[in-house]
Amino acid sequence: MPSPSDSGRQDGPRLGTGEPGPDSESVVRHMKGRLKQIMPGGGMRMAIIAGVAVLLVIGVFTTYYTVPSDSVAVIQRFGRYLKDVPPGLHFKLPLGIDVATIVPVKRQLKQEFGFATPGARDPYQGPRPRDGKRETQMVTGDLNAALVEWVVQYRISDPARFLFEVREPSETLRYVSESVMREVVGDRTVDEVITIGRQEIESEALVKMQALATKYVMGISIDQVQLKNINPPTPVQESFNEVNQAQQEKEKLINEARRDYNKVIPLAEGEKDQRIREADGYRLKRVNEAEGDVARFNALLAEYTKAPEVTRRRIYVETLQDVMPGIRSKIIIDEQTRGILPLLNLDTRNGDRK
Repeated sequence: MPSPSDSGRQDGPRLGTGEPGPDSESVVRHMKGRLKQIMPGGGMRMAIIAGVAVLLVIGVFTTYYTVPSDSVAVIQRFGRYLKDVPPGLHFKLPLGIDVATIVPVKRQLKQEFGFATPGARDPYQGPRPRDGKRETQMVTGDLNAALVEWVVQYRISDPARFLFEVREPSETLRYVSESVMREVVGDRTVDEVITIGRQEIESEALVKMQALATKYVMGISIDQVQLKNINPPTPVQESFNEVNQAQQEKEKLINEARRDYNKVIPLAEGEKDQRIREADGYRLKRVNEAEGDVARFNALLAEYTKAPEVTRRRIYVETLQDVMPGIRSKIIIDEQTRGILPLLNLDTRNGDRK
């Protein structure tokens, strides 16, 4: 990994320093004022003593530094990368020999395209005034124009590479994000971009942005790409909204038709299956009854063949046993009787006789 000492300067943004205390120039001016009050006439010896005192004061204030809990400090000695320092209170060589740059590695950073959050401190978080609208103007695959707003959330995974490999990593990330988003949006129709293809666009853009960040050794890990507002250009926005409303009404009618279909067709299918099962049951019942009657008749025929007279009388008796209990009035007549004596029906009431 190249170090900044090879070029004689530090390439990359200074995200923050851990050097606390007052400004060195203000300390020097303050000490000079006190010396002039003490030594109005001057003096080489006293000037040397004053200079040494000033250096000691500056050295004390530039010896210690504090790293926040969500960051690490990248230490450079005479401009050359030395090491990464974890959070906490630390000491370094004073007078600019060691320089500590604070890098927020545990904080999730973001860049906004097409809009800006009020009060953002990162100069690269929101779009620049000169190209805020330009970066959102894109052409879809079916040659329609769209205004696309999105957000990229990322973390600094390698502080040394983030500071030294790329001159302006945050600005480079903006260019990479814009380039990838234009490529992904240009492969789809305007309907896919605005409606059904948003999640697919976010996933594909995330993969391609991370691949380019790795290729450029930016020391950045991209966590999420999220599409925000996607609108057609202002001159055609009203017409486009009417088309969208018509498509939504179409989808609504289709969904209602499918709802009615799912309500009626399964009911009819169920009734059909029920009728078929009832018919199968009735068929099996009739077949089994017929087969039982045939088996019964065959068995009776076999017995009748063996003893016709006995079988005939047994059938006659069994038939009478089945029929007689259902008859309320019974008249038994002898075969040799020539006439029947009329009897008065005493069971009938007088009012019932005619």
